[in-house]
Amino acid sequence: MYDRFARRVNGDERARRLYRWLGPAIVLVLAAVARLWNLGAAHDLMNQFDETYYVKDAWTLLQLGYEGSWPEDGNASFLSGDVGVFSTDPAFVIHPPLGKWIIALGMLAFGPGSGWTWRLTTALLGIAAVLLLMLIARRLTRSTTFAVVAGLLMAVDGLAISMSRVALLDTALTFFVLLAFLFVLVDRERTMTRIAETVAARVDGDALPLSSTVRWGPLLWNRPWILAAGAALGAACAVKWSGVWVLAGLGIYLVVTDALARRRAGVLFWPSDALRQGGVTFLLLVPIAAVVYLASWTGWLVTDGGYDRHVADANPATGLFSWVPLPLQSLWQFHVTMYNSAAGITSGHTYASPAWQWPLLLRPTGMYYHHDALGVDGCAAANGCSQVVSSIPNPLVWYAGVAAVLYLAYRFIVSRDWRHAFVLTGIAVTYVPWLFFPERTVFQFYTVLMLPFMLLALTFALQRIAASGADDDRRHTGQRLVLVFLGVALLLAAFWYPVISAMAVPYDFWRLHNWLPSWI
Repeated sequence: MYDRFARRVNGDERARRLYRWLGPAIVLVLAAVARLWNLGAAHDLMNQFDETYYVKDAWTLLQLGYEGSWPEDGNASFLSGDVGVFSTDPAFVIHPPLGKWIIALGMLAFGPGSGWTWRLTTALLGIAAVLLLMLIARRLTRSTTFAVVAGLLMAVDGLAISMSRVALLDTALTFFVLLAFLFVLVDRERTMTRIAETVAARVDGDALPLSSTVRWGPLLWNRPWILAAGAALGAACAVKWSGVWVLAGLGIYLVVTDALARRRAGVLFWPSDALRQGGVTFLLLVPIAAVVYLASWTGWLVTDGGYDRHVADANPATGLFSWVPLPLQSLWQFHVTMYNSAAGITSGHTYASPAWQWPLLLRPTGMYYHHDALGVDGCAAANGCSQVVSSIPNPLVWYAGVAAVLYLAYRFIVSRDWRHAFVLTGIAVTYVPWLFFPERTVFQFYTVLMLPFMLLALTFALQRIAASGADDDRRHTGQRLVLVFLGVALLLAAFWYPVISAMAVPYDFWRLHNWLPSWI
């Protein structure tokens, strides 16, 4: 009997181990298929948005080390295979180069001949972002099942898929931000224990009352995961400057969590002790971020042709900054010019959507549209056929995610669960700063950076529904509700996939997706 019981236990354990690997693997395969299948379907540089700039900038980075200029008909030449018509004159840019270097890797490996090559690395980072989300969700929910749920929702979401299928910067930014959050989460698991154990050891060793013994907690320098997070955030800033908000927000989060851990452990002067540790955390987090950011400009620094490359030669700094090498002085002045230009982007755009509109999903972004009255790619219909790349998220999941964020904020007020604070921090640093720029031209697709944190909030809500109730019947009802929700979400994902992936579909089928007049 004992042997039979042992075999059953061992069999169950093997099944659980298999599930821990197989569930996430299936989600990743699904994410890969959704992002890589027919990736070059729209053989175009989507000039409604910045793919038209980033792809050509990426190609000239490979050739020159900096972004070169293209003639007015540069798109047509590039698409026809004539990729050498650029000049050595520098192009003015308003984003750092790392995201464009990432785009360039696909063309370095396979050439610039199709959309598949210049979108490949973005698609791969989109798949990797799904994996990072599952790793974060597994640590937060302590459940493989709900880690799979979080990953599945992102794997099939229209916003996440579409932004992985165009050569823009936002998916790379999302990848590095999620990587940083994962590293901070791993550090938290280690650091909270170390603080408690160190303080407890001091109390036990001195055998004195706590208030007269532990006035100060330990200064923790050995935090390799914070160094890793700093490197990831430096890379995020080197893709888009909005990564700076995440760097600042996570820095504040680390100081606050250190303060609360020291208070729980019984440190007498815990507020000032947390500030003391905050100085250490700053030195671990920010300098490595600055080094990674500066390294992304290596091509501009080691060549002579980049925009403003020698601007400081004619007007070098004096006084305190006179010792700074001229190339770095030029880089600083170039950054001032870039910032002034980026801050002044207030011109109207057909798909502009201020940040206050984003939760309402009033104006999703149309990336690409092609209509052929005679049909295209085997599609034939009375009103012709269309190819569309829309960055609209799954409407059910999006609105449920917005509700879940509000629910999570309420739950945090009630329960003070650190996991909820972690997710809400992600929402705050990826959304709230945009509310302070109401006049700047921004777009709904920027929310791809918010999406993983919304899905984490939704996952917490679904987990609570599935576990709610004091009896089995109520729990089973909750679990069935979760399954119904996921089933409807998957059906909607399948319904929307053709119009986020440039499949040729009847025009009337495309019109079925325009549920609100502003969605066109």
